[in-house]
Amino acid sequence: MITAIVLINAEVHRIPEVAQQIADLDGVTEVYSVTGDADLIAMVRVREHDDLADVISDRLNKVDGVLSTATHIAFRAYSRHDLEAAFSLGLD
Repeated sequence: MITAIVLINAEVHRIPEVAQQIADLDGVTEVYSVTGDADLIAMVRVREHDDLADVISDRLNKVDGVLSTATHIAFRAYSRHDLEAAFSLGLD
């Protein structure tokens, strides 16, 4: 599974509607309204790199109210759950 983190700048008065439209796209698993340099952050998870272009370039970027995006592709995922499993001694 390939994960991309997409930082999205949107028309300020349309952020909730833009977020919902993006969240409804196939391949988008979560959308967060955030503070900082971006208005929204979308998590995109797909099976193939080519699918990123379909989701991000062909659909997400064309949502009315999206002004710009910056995409970051994840190399690895780390989480508390993953780290706990890696160091578990199996003594539950």
